[in-house]
Amino acid sequence: MRFLITLSIFFLAVIIHEYAHGWVAWKLGDSTAKNAGRLTLNPMAHIDAIGTIFLPMVLLITKSPIVFGWAKPVPVDFHRLNNPKKDMVWVGLAGPAANILFAIFLSFILKMSNLTLTGSPLFISTLNSVILINLVLAVFNLLPIPPLDGSRVAMGLLPRDMAIKYAKLEPYGFMIIFGLLWLGVIGSVIWPIVMSLARLLGVSI
Repeated sequence: MRFLITLSIFFLAVIIHEYAHGWVAWKLGDSTAKNAGRLTLNPMAHIDAIGTIFLPMVLLITKSPIVFGWAKPVPVDFHRLNNPKKDMVWVGLAGPAANILFAIFLSFILKMSNLTLTGSPLFISTLNSVILINLVLAVFNLLPIPPLDGSRVAMGLLPRDMAIKYAKLEPYGFMIIFGLLWLGVIGSVIWPIVMSLARLLGVSI
């Protein structure tokens, strides 16, 4: 039951994440995601068989210290943004920001439940998991490794010639991510940040 709940929570987190990318892109001039029917919270529009189901399931089963994955990327045509280079930063930050805001919102529910003693142990445990997974997804995606969101932010901030060279790393991005994950580098980088944020939000760890 806990496994299914955790996997469902992960689905919700990645859907919110991708929706936010598309929504911000739409507001900044690119309607590609909207026209493709991706501005929806319907999971069927976002689920990727490998990234949303298979990989997180394997990581959960093997008790990996980091559970990550992806939904089908929301299509964004950066050339259609009002200010492509600057707006790329906001579109990149949108997904992680949505997860953090969702975690903050849920932390208020968690605090009220603890104060009023109205939440069952399962409810409290589930809230803790939802908050933690959203924080992990946000912090993980902010790593400046293509194609993670942090790389979009970096490309928007770097001078044009450096950004073009940096973008050439994208075909090797997942190999870099899995290599760093295997070496324990990613866990050592993001877990201290996630734990600090979780404690700040009142999550029981």
